[in-house]
Amino acid sequence: MDWYPLYNSLRIALISSVIVFFTGIFAAYYIAKLHPVVKGILDVVLTLPLVLPPTVVGYFLLVVLGPRRPVGAWVLEVFHTRLVMTWYSGIFAAAVVAFPLMYRTARGAFESFDETLAYSGQTLGLSNTYIFWKIRMPACRQGIMAGAVLAFARALGEYGATSMIAGYTPGKTATISTTVYQLWRTDNDALAFRWVVVNVVISAIVLLIVNLLEKRERASGKSVVHLSGRN
Repeated sequence: MDWYPLYNSLRIALISSVIVFFTGIFAAYYIAKLHPVVKGILDVVLTLPLVLPPTVVGYFLLVVLGPRRPVGAWVLEVFHTRLVMTWYSGIFAAAVVAFPLMYRTARGAFESFDETLAYSGQTLGLSNTYIFWKIRMPACRQGIMAGAVLAFARALGEYGATSMIAGYTPGKTATISTTVYQLWRTDNDALAFRWVVVNVVISAIVLLIVNLLEKRERASGKSVVHLSGRN
């Protein structure tokens, strides 16, 4: 059994999750401060990949990154590197489809943050950077970590956009999802089922982690309420 699809899927999911983690937090934090109209427009734009069919997302990526398109042609001419039909093409697809999950979850966590804590830090002369990393992020860590895990799971299971922008080449661009489809298409049900089992196991582990994070968040909330009641 060739384990390249698992290796490729994991590295694509990990790299795209790191990208989505920071960009999602950045967007969620700063967009929340904008005018409601601007915020609403950006919310629609940034969340659109979550509801669009993955093949449509893949089409838009091809329009932007294809070798005969402005961005893809420029990168090919300057760096002699193709942005499509390579293993790292899957990173673009995975990051785009996973971003809305991280963004929406982080935004929800930031909106539930008690701003009086930030105001208290400002009155003590603390910088906004210090308040963000030492006060806001720790207070929102459960929601943010849940968003990161969900984004990783979405990136790991991505098929539609990946199949369009990266294709399927054994040992080069194959992922678990594209491998399952190709094995099914060629009537290799036994091997396809093995990969399905691998994907199910990984997905179950991810969901277990999300459930544990949610339980910890609820437990922390109950502890705060209990202590407040005692005071």
